[in-house]
Amino acid sequence: MKKRTIARGFVFSLLALAALAGGSLQAQAQKYPDHPVKIVIPLGPGGVGDITARILADRLTEKMGQRFVVENMPGPGGISAMRAVTSQPADGHTLLLATGGIASSIPLFNKFPVDVLNELAPVTALGYFDCLLVTNSKSDYKTLGDFLKAAKANPGKLNIGTISAGGVQHLTANYFKQAAGIDVVVVPFKTTPDAIVALLRNDVNMVIDFYAALKGNVQGGALNAVAWAGPTPSPALPAVKTAEAQGVTGFQANSWNSIYVKAGTPQPIIDTLNKAVADFVADPAIKAKLLDLGIDSRSSTPAAMDAQMRGDIKKWAGVIEKAGLEKR
Repeated sequence: MKKRTIARGFVFSLLALAALAGGSLQAQAQKYPDHPVKIVIPLGPGGVGDITARILADRLTEKMGQRFVVENMPGPGGISAMRAVTSQPADGHTLLLATGGIASSIPLFNKFPVDVLNELAPVTALGYFDCLLVTNSKSDYKTLGDFLKAAKANPGKLNIGTISAGGVQHLTANYFKQAAGIDVVVVPFKTTPDAIVALLRNDVNMVIDFYAALKGNVQGGALNAVAWAGPTPSPALPAVKTAEAQGVTGFQANSWNSIYVKAGTPQPIIDTLNKAVADFVADPAIKAKLLDLGIDSRSSTPAAMDAQMRGDIKKWAGVIEKAGLEKR
């Protein structure tokens, strides 16, 4: 009888501790944020990711009662930005604006310095943006079919210009080449303007880059948008079909921005941030502003964001291996 009483008392003690812990976490979430929050981004100022982060920071400052400030921390693979987050307490006051470039960078390293899947925790997606395949409007390649036909008839003769060697755009070009079964040369340039000039001079026959970087020349008529690389047409140019819909089977490549926190951040705080970002991207004015940058703003569950990151790491690892790209 005495043993049974002790065991029962132990169980009650555990339940009481669990209740106290749960109450403490809920209290933390109710107080959150209780001091300024930093959004670290692995990009320099002025780009799409930076603009997105600043719009988000302004809105969260307005809605959550504490200042949200953006800190730019560019560097290879986003490593510096990730370390800046993982070195801080797991309390939701240091956020990472993660990009699809992180998923493409991880398999380019023999050993990536940050264990992204275990040291960081996803909060939500923020928006998706796909690469666009464009040709010179004055060239013979008016459609994706025109380009593919010429590439198959002239193996090794056509070129695809891109930027960011080892980045999403460059890997997307290699992925397209592999999925389409064509022998073309992928030429990486330092900047998008360099790639566009080469395309307009017919030094390359196609350019693959994000829509925001190509928008002016597409709208001005100098470049012809022939396909989206993503799984569905982007709302930015809904009339343009995906490459997969035009016969390039299995080719789906998009990039994204998302919010991550340090692993171990209490779930109620993650839930609070998830809801705040979901409200942000659902605002019609915000959606319109981000769409103008080529971003289809959508939130997600943490689990869906985790699956996106894992799936992209696996996909890019396969592309890198098949392309024979050198690892660091």
